[in-house]
Amino acid sequence: MITRTHRTQQERRAQTREALLDATIATLVELGYARTTVQEICARAGVSRGAQQHHFTTKAELLTSALEHLFDRLIAEVTQAAGALPPGRERLIKGIDLLWEAYSGALSTAAVELWVAARTDEELRQTLLPVDRALGHATLEVLRAAAEGEPQKTASDAETVLLLTINLVRGLALDAMIGGDPRRRARLLDEWKAMILDRYLRT
Repeated sequence: MITRTHRTQQERRAQTREALLDATIATLVELGYARTTVQEICARAGVSRGAQQHHFTTKAELLTSALEHLFDRLIAEVTQAAGALPPGRERLIKGIDLLWEAYSGALSTAAVELWVAARTDEELRQTLLPVDRALGHATLEVLRAAAEGEPQKTASDAETVLLLTINLVRGLALDAMIGGDPRRRARLLDEWKAMILDRYLRT
């Protein structure tokens, strides 16, 4: 039996791309957008500038691809964890908790750095907008799956509660970034979950 020890070109390309994306997120989180340079990212990833340009032609493309890469990874973890729970209200509540855990870490920090920068950077804004919309849509689908089987009053009510949950989680994540009270955040999240059960789901 022959054991293959050499990576294929496709495997090498995938590894280089992932190293660049992970290094981009780490740099954004640690240094912020203003100090995140392509040179710094390449140094952290152990990749030459030429190799980087082979994967991402612009800095804006690299930054937004990194955000999407991190989001996909976190959403996969949330989906897997929520899917392991039995159907019912507890799965919906746990789904919100899992979503908060995903948004309250590196994802939130990196996203805020890019959102703020995009206000005055037209190229970044144009690249970020479709990615941000896709992230919101994917998050909505995760919450839909967590709520599957629950008897919502109307489809409109369900859509409203899911969108409000996404925006609440994003807002709480920003509060955490600027040093807000963690006890207040926990209380608000608990109160929101109680409101969902009381108002939007039939008892």
